[in-house]
Amino acid sequence: MTNLQQQIEMCAQYAQKWKGLSISSSGLEEQKKAAERAYFWLELQAAFTFLWAVEQTQGKDPEVKKKLIVAKTNLTKKLVDYADKVWKEMRLG
Repeated sequence: MTNLQQQIEMCAQYAQKWKGLSISSSGLEEQKKAAERAYFWLELQAAFTFLWAVEQTQGKDPEVKKKLIVAKTNLTKKLVDYADKVWKEMRLG
Protein backbone atom coordinates (compact mmCIF):
# COMPACT_ATOMS: atom_id res chain seq x y z
CA MET A 1 0.00 0.00 0.00
CA THR A 2 1.40 3.39 -0.98
CA ASN A 3 1.56 6.45 1.23
CA LEU A 4 -1.32 8.03 -0.70
CA GLN A 5 -3.42 4.89 -0.30
CA GLN A 6 -2.78 4.97 3.44
CA GLN A 7 -3.85 8.61 3.58
CA ILE A 8 -7.00 7.82 1.58
CA GLU A 9 -7.85 5.03 4.02
CA MET A 10 -7.17 7.25 7.04
CA CYS A 11 -9.42 9.97 5.64
CA ALA A 12 -12.20 7.44 5.00
CA GLN A 13 -11.99 6.16 8.57
CA TYR A 14 -12.15 9.65 10.09
CA ALA A 15 -14.97 10.70 7.75
CA GLN A 16 -17.00 7.66 8.89
CA LYS A 17 -16.20 8.39 12.53
CA TRP A 18 -17.36 12.01 12.31
CA LYS A 19 -20.41 11.09 10.24
CA GLY A 20 -21.44 8.62 12.92
CA LEU A 21 -20.89 11.19 15.66
CA SER A 22 -22.94 13.72 13.71
CA ILE A 23 -25.83 11.30 13.40
CA SER A 24 -25.70 10.20 17.04
CA SER A 25 -25.15 13.61 18.63
CA SER A 26 -28.08 15.01 20.54
CA GLY A 27 -27.31 18.72 20.31
CA LEU A 28 -27.59 20.73 17.11
CA GLU A 29 -24.24 22.43 17.66
CA GLU A 30 -22.52 19.06 18.23
CA GLN A 31 -24.14 17.67 15.07
CA LYS A 32 -22.98 20.66 13.06
CA LYS A 33 -19.40 20.45 14.33
CA ALA A 34 -19.20 16.71 13.64
CA ALA A 35 -20.73 17.14 10.16
CA GLU A 36 -18.17 19.85 9.34
CA ARG A 37 -15.36 17.55 10.40
CA ALA A 38 -16.80 14.66 8.38
CA TYR A 39 -16.94 16.94 5.35
CA PHE A 40 -13.32 18.02 5.92
CA TRP A 41 -12.18 14.38 5.87
CA LEU A 42 -14.30 13.56 2.80
CA GLU A 43 -12.86 16.55 0.97
CA LEU A 44 -9.33 15.49 1.90
CA GLN A 45 -10.06 11.90 0.84
CA ALA A 46 -11.23 13.11 -2.57
CA ALA A 47 -8.08 15.20 -3.01
CA PHE A 48 -5.77 12.32 -2.06
CA THR A 49 -7.71 9.97 -4.35
CA PHE A 50 -7.24 12.39 -7.22
CA LEU A 51 -3.50 12.65 -6.53
CA TRP A 52 -3.23 8.87 -6.36
CA ALA A 53 -4.97 8.56 -9.74
CA VAL A 54 -2.66 11.13 -11.30
CA GLU A 55 0.37 9.42 -9.78
CA GLN A 56 -0.73 6.07 -11.21
CA THR A 57 -1.40 7.39 -14.70
CA GLN A 58 1.17 10.15 -15.18
CA GLY A 59 3.58 9.74 -12.26
CA LYS A 60 6.66 9.08 -14.36
CA ASP A 61 6.60 12.52 -15.99
CA PRO A 62 9.10 14.76 -14.11
CA GLU A 63 6.86 17.83 -14.41
CA VAL A 64 3.89 15.91 -13.02
CA LYS A 65 6.06 14.62 -10.16
CA LYS A 66 6.91 18.21 -9.20
CA LYS A 67 3.26 19.22 -9.25
CA LEU A 68 2.33 16.18 -7.17
CA ILE A 69 4.89 17.14 -4.54
CA VAL A 70 3.46 20.66 -4.36
CA ALA A 71 -0.09 19.31 -4.09
CA LYS A 72 0.89 16.82 -1.36
CA THR A 73 2.63 19.65 0.52
CA ASN A 74 -0.52 21.79 0.31
CA LEU A 75 -2.66 18.93 1.63
CA THR A 76 -0.21 18.35 4.45
CA LYS A 77 -0.47 22.04 5.35
CA LYS A 78 -4.25 21.68 5.40
CA LEU A 79 -3.89 18.77 7.84
CA VAL A 80 -1.55 20.79 10.07
CA ASP A 81 -4.03 23.69 10.10
CA TYR A 82 -6.82 21.27 11.04
CA ALA A 83 -4.74 19.75 13.84
CA ASP A 84 -3.94 23.24 15.14
CA LYS A 85 -7.64 24.14 15.12
CA VAL A 86 -8.58 20.96 16.99
CA TRP A 87 -5.77 21.52 19.50
CA LYS A 88 -7.00 25.06 20.20
CA GLU A 89 -10.58 23.83 20.61
CA MET A 90 -9.41 21.20 23.09
CA ARG A 91 -7.51 23.77 25.12
CA LEU A 92 -10.51 26.11 25.25
CA GLY A 93 -13.11 23.38 25.81
